[in-house]
Amino acid sequence: MGKPTGFIEYIRELPSEQPPRDRVRHWDEFHLPMPEENLRNQGARCMDCGTPFCHTGTVISGMASGCPINNLIPEWNDLVYRGLWREALDRLHKTNNFPEFTGRVCPAPCEGSCVLGINNPPVTIKNIEHAIVDKGWEEGWIVAEPPTQRTGKKVAVIGSGPAGLAAAAQLNKAGHGVTVYERADRPGGLLMYGIPNMKLDKEDAVLRRINLLKAEGITFVCNTEVGKDLPAENLLSDFDSVVLAIGATKPRDLPIEGRHLTGIHFAMDFLTANTQAVLNKSTNENFISAEGKDVVIIGGGDTGTDCVGTSMRHGCQSLVQLEILPKPPSERSLDNPWPEWPKVYRMDYGQEEAAATFGDDPRGYLTTATKFEGDEHGQVKAVHTVQVKWGKNDKGQFIPQQIPGTEQVLPAQLVLLAMGFLGPEQPLADALGLDRDPRSNIKAEHENYTTCIPGVFAAGDCRRGQSLVVWAINEGRGVARECDRYLMGSTHLP
Repeated sequence: MGKPTGFIEYIRELPSEQPPRDRVRHWDEFHLPMPEENLRNQGARCMDCGTPFCHTGTVISGMASGCPINNLIPEWNDLVYRGLWREALDRLHKTNNFPEFTGRVCPAPCEGSCVLGINNPPVTIKNIEHAIVDKGWEEGWIVAEPPTQRTGKKVAVIGSGPAGLAAAAQLNKAGHGVTVYERADRPGGLLMYGIPNMKLDKEDAVLRRINLLKAEGITFVCNTEVGKDLPAENLLSDFDSVVLAIGATKPRDLPIEGRHLTGIHFAMDFLTANTQAVLNKSTNENFISAEGKDVVIIGGGDTGTDCVGTSMRHGCQSLVQLEILPKPPSERSLDNPWPEWPKVYRMDYGQEEAAATFGDDPRGYLTTATKFEGDEHGQVKAVHTVQVKWGKNDKGQFIPQQIPGTEQVLPAQLVLLAMGFLGPEQPLADALGLDRDPRSNIKAEHENYTTCIPGVFAAGDCRRGQSLVVWAINEGRGVARECDRYLMGSTHLP
């Protein structure tokens, strides 16, 4: 630890952002760079606490505590404080293939378990990670490093989201020939089309890294859905091993009265078409627009927030976000102690933008939709809602119970369903005859990743269910290690 008193001398400081009412006018990232001196001071706040919880990567109370990819956080914090940026980048890349992704979109469970956070604001780990990798690109330190030898083994990776990309990167490092299949028109999966551009820039972050992977020898085949455009059985005959990283893309629906009406869409359909239009720099594309509309978003998670931010940039007339759970407390509750992820009230970027425009946080808590109302043309025009309270049913399960007299009718010409996902789409797993777990995920043991078919592995959201990008990278690295062991008899991959 370069400065033993750093955590006493310096307060937590985050980079400045463009004002919400300014940034909704464009699709670019809106975080402003922080001066190097300030970043070094933030690195000095790391306590080198002897037993750091920030990189433990455990699950407590069903949520991540610490970094799931075990980033060497105290080490690169200290290196940044001492101005050794190149060395900090080397330490960062030892555990994380894509720090420019996690530095932008990870919710930072590492900060939730920071020891300093017991009685002070935690270290700005995520911001320092972001700064390290950005400096690496700016200085030209991040270059293609193709393997010096090839094994002659061929591996197909199905899906180019964070799990697929991490698996491909690691398997390529081991010398195998890797082909990544992606059904969309661009690689990146969730990173490309599930997260808006203002949160994760596609050109300067996603495609830049993918182009580096191409230069290292990985082949990407887009516009190809395995099981439809390419027979699934071809994988088993044409490749020595197969890694399935197809995500958990089956959305949760809301089968209430009026669901058939025009103007009700799944969140991912809304976000995907919008990002395609942004990348193609076209205003004539057939994407779902919120311009001039009353928008109701059902679901309070990250995807719902991205729908808020996107709708604000379209220029919606009004916006309400429904959340069936209660509003979190402003501080940790007694049953949510450190080092658990702090379940406290936060305003993310989308809610900040809506509040700046409309005057308040757009989220309505403990509220559910009961009916969609349409006009004479079959277009949705309103959402009927009711407030709920949570209580136990006769089986002892907590369920939402409607509160009579709290009904409301919200105007809505656009409704976006952002209520999470139910698991992977099933056609490919059906075609290969793979076993599924009770939640419909592909059955493969954690840290083993093998399916019921020898040589076929599964990782990421299609194996564990909907989760964080950082967990997907963890699983991509893990499945690459086990796939390499299967192919070669042993492995040197971490």
